[in-house]
Amino acid sequence: MYLGTNVTPPVIHPTTNIVNHTFSSTVVPHIHPVHTTTVNHHMYQHKHFCPQSASCCEDVCNQHINCCSPCAGPMGPGFGPVGPGFGAPGPGFGAPGPGFGMPGPTPFMGPRP
Repeated sequence: MYLGTNVTPPVIHPTTNIVNHTFSSTVVPHIHPVHTTTVNHHMYQHKHFCPQSASCCEDVCNQHINCCSPCAGPMGPGFGPVGPGFGAPGPGFGAPGPGFGMPGPTPFMGPRP
C-alpha cells in the first residue's frame, strides 16, 4: 500500500541578489571648426649697381727754344737752315699724318673732357 509522499512546509532562504550590468554607448558629436590661411610672403630686393668706367688721356706739349747765338749767322726758328723745324721745311718728323702710332683714339688716348 502506498501512502503517498509527505511534504513539509518550505524552508525559505534569504533572497540572493544578482546585479547584471549592461553597457551602451552614445556618440555625441562636438564640432570644433578650424580654418588655416596660408600667407606667402615674397621679398623683392632691388640691388642697384653703378658700373663705372675710367679713361686716361695724355696731354703732350712741345716747346722749341732757340738757344743759338745771334752772332752765329742767319738762323730761322729751328735748328739748321731756315725752316719751321729740324732739317728741311715740312710739317714735322716723317711723312705727313695725324701723329705717332695708330690713327684715331685708342682706349687710353682721346680728347680731354
